Amino acid sequence: MFEFIHCADIHLDSPLRGLERYEGAPVEEIRLATRRALINMVSLAIERSVSFVIIAGDLFDGDWKDYNTGLFFVNQMARLREASIPVYIVKGNHDAANKITKALKLPHNVHTFSHNRPQTFRLDDINVALHGQSFATVATQTNLALGYPEPVKGFFNIGVLHTCATGREGHETCAPCSLSDLASKGYDYWALGHVHKREVLAQEPLIIFPGNIQGRHAKETGAKGCTIVSVDDKLVASQSFAELCVLRWETCSIDLSEAQSEPEVITTIQAALNELAAATDEMPLAIRVELTGDTKFNTALRSQSEYWTNQIRALGTDAARDRIWIEKVKFETKETKPAFESANLDGPVHELAALIEEFRNDKDEMAVLRSELEEIEKKLPLEVKGQLDWHSQEFLLEALNDAEDILVERLVTKGRRE
Repeated sequence: MFEFIHCADIHLDSPLRGLERYEGAPVEEIRLATRRALINMVSLAIERSVSFVIIAGDLFDGDWKDYNTGLFFVNQMARLREASIPVYIVKGNHDAANKITKALKLPHNVHTFSHNRPQTFRLDDINVALHGQSFATVATQTNLALGYPEPVKGFFNIGVLHTCATGREGHETCAPCSLSDLASKGYDYWALGHVHKREVLAQEPLIIFPGNIQGRHAKETGAKGCTIVSVDDKLVASQSFAELCVLRWETCSIDLSEAQSEPEVITTIQAALNELAAATDEMPLAIRVELTGDTKFNTALRSQSEYWTNQIRALGTDAARDRIWIEKVKFETKETKPAFESANLDGPVHELAALIEEFRNDKDEMAVLRSELEEIEKKLPLEVKGQLDWHSQEFLLEALNDAEDILVERLVTKGRRE
């Protein structure tokens, strides 16, 4: 009986995107998250005395910024060499042969599959054959699986492949293949990479996307890690997930429809953050807070977004100091009764609402607005520019909604004073 680790999509030294800098946010700790997750994987392999490790593509996020990325990887592979654990790697779309220009000699226990043709590595002492092919180019659209060799008789055969399989939302199409393409090869296990969410595609043969080992932005939520496979008498005895990440991204959706006062809004948010903190033990969290529900505080929330964002950051700090960082606050609430209806102001508020509604429904007007906003953006500080995405229709509509809420609030407030 033996065990092996199957991991993929390490994206070593890739930046964790979207976490705003603010007082208390551990920027350096976050920056090193992918390295620390890799260290965890190596430590797990040594602790369990696995027979080998598979990295199914996208070990690197792209060409190295400098040689420190390569030196760090060599150091970790040397740890596995000292434990007599070999490593087998295919290159994916992010670290394809034509994309990586820097390289260092790797320890002798590290084996990279050729990008010129399918290749087989044999471990004769445990009767294992690993078949794989690296990407020659970033835009590999060929069904590589069709060219993989026949299984080695009497061996436990593993196919290592970086692929989108039949396609997954949010992931580029690369080396597409069907489940029948994979099953027809007669292998005992398929170690896939490319999709960042863990997924078991089939049981016979076992075909698995292990997901990435460290979430890198708000869409890669939850626990991230690798798959540990146990093999007994050339059959898969078990497969299990092992968490490796050092920071989890989570979404906290908070319904404010029942809140009747500002203190109740704060209490509701605090309770949700406390619950999430308690459910995730001691794991550091980067949280996207989504405020939802029909509430009379909608306009106040949106028109004072900076205040509420920082109020929620303070509540996060109170819930778990040094462990919770608020990545973003999204204001997705709706007015219980539209502000301009309750304001009894027929003129300017209704005109404003009608004008903004025109913009929403007129593609040409939206294009003009986008162009004007892009010109304004050029005059903004560099750190602000990175947070604006005028090319996104969703982002632009959200900005329009926020602008409407702020202007309506000011008109309504002025109208009530008069």
